[in-house]
Formats: sequence, C-alpha cells, structure tokens
Amino acid sequence: MPLSMVNAGEPSVVRKVGGKEETRRFLENLGFVNGAQVTIVSATNGNMIINVKDSRVAIGKDMANKIMVN
Repeated sequence: MPLSMVNAGEPSVVRKVGGKEETRRFLENLGFVNGAQVTIVSATNGNMIINVKDSRVAIGKDMANKIMVN
C-alpha cells in the first residue's frame, strides 16, 4: 500500500519506490530505499513528516503515493 495510507505512528518498511527516475533518485537520497523502516510523525493538509533513518523528512502526499510499504 502507498505510504500515504499508513496511520501516523505505525512503523512500516519500504518495499518499492515508484515514479520517474528523477523522482526515485530524489526519494532514495532522502533515505526511502527498499528495506528502510519509516514512521509517519504527522500528516496535515496533504503534507507529511516522516521519520526515516534517524531523520525527519517532509514530503507531499503525491510523493508519499509513490512509496510502497507494508
């Protein structure tokens, strides 16, 4: 399921990063790689703050839809 569907506070594991090559590379540079554990800290108005690799990253809902987790 896409990361945008996960509830805040629920740990998830990245399974696939979709989108164009440029988008995938951008997300991978932020730490969204296969096997990485991510947790949504908060989500408001389509913007999300996510813990990934001991960092907090802010992305939009459109980017979160490209990150598949389980």
